[in-house]
Amino acid sequence: MKKNIILIFTDNQQASTLGCYGNKEIYTPNLDQLSAESVTFDNAYCPNAFCSPCRASLLTGLLPSQHGVHSWIDTRKKEDWPHGWHALDGLRTLPMSLSENGYKTALIGKYHLGETETPMPGFDHWVTMEDGHVRSFYRNQVTENGENYLHEGHTVDFFTDKAVNFIDEKVESDQAFFLYLPYPAPYGHWPATKETDTCRHTKRYEDCPMDSIPREGLSKGAIANYEMVKEFSGGGMDYSMLLSAPNDLATMRNYYSQISMVDDGVGRIVEKIKSLGIYDDTLLIFTSDHGLSIGHHGFWGHGAATFPSNLHHAAHSVPLILRNGNESQLGKRSKNMVSNMDIYATILDVAGLLEKNYEKTIPSRSLVELLTENKTSRVEDAVFSEQEETRVVRTQKWAYFKRFSDSETFSFIDELFDVENDPKETRNLISDSNYVEIVEKLDIMLEDYFSNYSRSEADLWQGGRPKQNSTRKHLWKDVWGPDWDVVYSYQKSNDE
Repeated sequence: MKKNIILIFTDNQQASTLGCYGNKEIYTPNLDQLSAESVTFDNAYCPNAFCSPCRASLLTGLLPSQHGVHSWIDTRKKEDWPHGWHALDGLRTLPMSLSENGYKTALIGKYHLGETETPMPGFDHWVTMEDGHVRSFYRNQVTENGENYLHEGHTVDFFTDKAVNFIDEKVESDQAFFLYLPYPAPYGHWPATKETDTCRHTKRYEDCPMDSIPREGLSKGAIANYEMVKEFSGGGMDYSMLLSAPNDLATMRNYYSQISMVDDGVGRIVEKIKSLGIYDDTLLIFTSDHGLSIGHHGFWGHGAATFPSNLHHAAHSVPLILRNGNESQLGKRSKNMVSNMDIYATILDVAGLLEKNYEKTIPSRSLVELLTENKTSRVEDAVFSEQEETRVVRTQKWAYFKRFSDSETFSFIDELFDVENDPKETRNLISDSNYVEIVEKLDIMLEDYFSNYSRSEADLWQGGRPKQNSTRKHLWKDVWGPDWDVVYSYQKSNDE
C-alpha cells in the first residue's frame, strides 16, 4: 500500500519563529503539537537563501549549481519567457517520479518557478497564484486547473480549503496522493507585511514587545548591497526595506500574525487526515524554503541582502518536522545537520522509488533512518549551501563561508565561525592563525562537494549561467566578460 505524502512548505521562515523551536512570543499550537507527534530537526538548513532556488532543489534533489536556478524567478519579466516556460524543464522532478508510479499529484499554493497558467510537468492538480513575490496576502489572481479568477480573501485560508478538498477527493476514490502545499506566508517582505489588512491573529500581537527579534545596528554589508543595487539595477526593485524593516514593530507583528495563520492551516490539514483515518498512513513534512533575517546581523532579508552574500544562521536555518506515520519516534529531536534539499530523497525512499547509488549524482539524502530507532546513520553530519558568490559548509562546530576570489574588481573576505561557542556568528576567525588547519579541512570539504555535484553549465564559479535571474550580474560579467548573461533553459537534463 502506497503512503500518502503531504509536504507543507512556508515562505521565508527561520526555525526560531516557532514555539516548538523555543519562541515564547509566537502562537503556533498546531505546529507545536505536530512536533510532539513527529521528529523535529534542530539543525535543518536550506541550499540557498532565495525562494526559487530552494523550491527547485526541493523538487529535484539538486544544488543550484546543478539545476541552474540561483536567484528568485522575476515574474515581472514573464512576458519575455518562452510560452509554457518552467525553470525545471528538462530535469527529473519529484512529482514526475511519483505521478509515473501511481500517485495523484497536486500543487496547491505558491509556485515561483515559471509560468503559472500551465502546470509544471508531473502535477495532475494545479492551484496557484500569479505573483511569486507575494505583494499581498489578499486580492490575488489565481489559476485553478486552467481557470483564472481573482480571490479576495487570505491566501493561506484559500489554499488550505483547496488542499482539504483535494485530500477528501483522493481518499474517497482510494487513490494515493502527493500534496505539495507551499503557503505564500509568512513571507516577511513589503508591501505584504506592511499592508493595513488585518487577519484573525492581528490583535494577538498588537501589544507584543517582540523581544524574540533582535534589535541591532545596521549591517555594513546590507548598506553596501543597497548602494550596489542602486548603482547596477537600473531602477529595479526597491531594496530600501532591507534597511528600514529592522526594528519596525508593525512589520514584525504582521509577520508573526502570518505565522499563526499558517499554523491554523496546518492544524486543519492534520485534523482532516486524522478524521479520515489516514494519519498513520501519511508521510507528513513541514518546512520552509529558507530562513529570513528579521533584524539579525543588522538587516531584514535573504542571503543576498548583503554584499557579499551571507548564509548566516537566520537566513540559512529552517524548521523541519517529519512524521512517517507510526514509524517515526514521536517527539524525537534530531541534532543531525540536514537540508530541506534532503526531502527529495526522503520522499522517494518512503515511496519505494529511490534508486541504488543515487547519491553519486544527487546530493539529496534520505532521512528515513533518522526517523526510526536506528542509532546509526549514513547521513553525513554536514550541510552545504551556495548564494552565487558565497559557498558555505556547516558542521556541528563550524560555519565556513568561502567567497569567489577570481575577480580583479571585487575583493571578498572569507569567514569562519565557531558556532558552538559563538552561535550568533559575530566573530570571524578567518585571520586567526590558530584555525588554519580547520579552514583547510573545511575548504577541502567544500571543493570536493561542489566538484562532485556541480554542472559546468550551471556553475557560476566556472562561467556557467543561471536560469532567468542573478543578483550579481555585474560581478559575473566583470569576471566572464560582457557576453555572459542569464538563460531560460538548458538543452540537456541532469539525467542525460
